[in-house]
Amino acid sequence: MWTVIYIAKNKKTAEKTLELLTQEGMLAKIQPVSKASDREDGYFEVLVPEGEAEDAQNIIYEAGI
Repeated sequence: MWTVIYIAKNKKTAEKTLELLTQEGMLAKIQPVSKASDREDGYFEVLVPEGEAEDAQNIIYEAGI
């Protein structure tokens, strides 16, 4: 099951977070919060498998995102 671990304020930040997690070897994905948010400035959720949520949050925290 996928778990939301971070909500980014725009697509650029979501993609940066996704790249960071991927570089750390984690499976991650992003999705817009609402269907109307496909634009660059909408909110995006960063999701990881439930079992990796705590580690992913630690990676984001340590990176200062």
